[in-house]
Amino acid sequence: MAESAPNGNAKFLISGAVLIGLVWGAGGLGSAFGASPSSAPDFASTSSIGWIASGSGFGTDFVQPPSGPGPVTNDPAHPYITNVAAAASGKQPTFRVADLANPILQPWAVEKMRKANQDVLAGKVAFTADARCFPSGVPSFLLFPANPVRFIQTPKEVLMIWQQDAQVRHVYLNQPHSAHPTPSWYGESVGHYENGDTLVVDTIGQNDKSFVDNYRTPHTAALHVVERFKLIDGGKTIDVQVHVEDPGAFTTPWNAIQRYRHVDDGPMIEMVCAENNVSYFNYDVVPIPQANKPDF
Repeated sequence: MAESAPNGNAKFLISGAVLIGLVWGAGGLGSAFGASPSSAPDFASTSSIGWIASGSGFGTDFVQPPSGPGPVTNDPAHPYITNVAAAASGKQPTFRVADLANPILQPWAVEKMRKANQDVLAGKVAFTADARCFPSGVPSFLLFPANPVRFIQTPKEVLMIWQQDAQVRHVYLNQPHSAHPTPSWYGESVGHYENGDTLVVDTIGQNDKSFVDNYRTPHTAALHVVERFKLIDGGKTIDVQVHVEDPGAFTTPWNAIQRYRHVDDGPMIEMVCAENNVSYFNYDVVPIPQANKPDF
């Protein structure tokens, strides 16, 4: 699950144990761990700070922009009921069924998603990257639930680490994209800071194995995503403005919104996904990813 780096170098997902040491040890790095408040937003002033994708109206689905084309949402005829909503209402929880009427979708994408919808309506378990321990890709990384994303900020690089499965994104600062990045799960991300409160991340070079959301919306290897991470609410919230372009999969560029809330719950802990996630009760789920050989 290698991730491209500019100039042809490769960065790889790091084991949970190594990441814990990195996060704990980063507390002694001073400004190398948290960005300088005068020049950049500080997403990680201490090693105990994380960010969870949740809040009023926000969580595991993207939110529509105030105007213009937006992300795929649920089919109105088949409302999506989360476990939390089901517990509160007494209704049966459901899996997501995508609204195929969204005009952003190219015809081939509609047909592929129609098959996924039919599987759900026939009683099969819907695929999500977090449930099956898969790399999510970008922008779907923003939808990882329940456990915090940790930031490590250095002068040359920003790392985003989802605690639950040690999924890692590398953002290389103040440099251009490679001319021909090797396609990978998370592609090649370069970024810069703006206005002292925003991290801008530009991602290309992803393979076409992931989905852009939890509605199983496909994309091509031409996917281009720009994210703007901005601290708001006095530093208690990160607002992420997402811009997506992929002429092979979408009829038009579109925008979406995600938000993270601040949590201070101690240093990152090691959490393992794949070793404990098997197909009990013959659910006919997508197999967990397995490597026949190391990718480094």
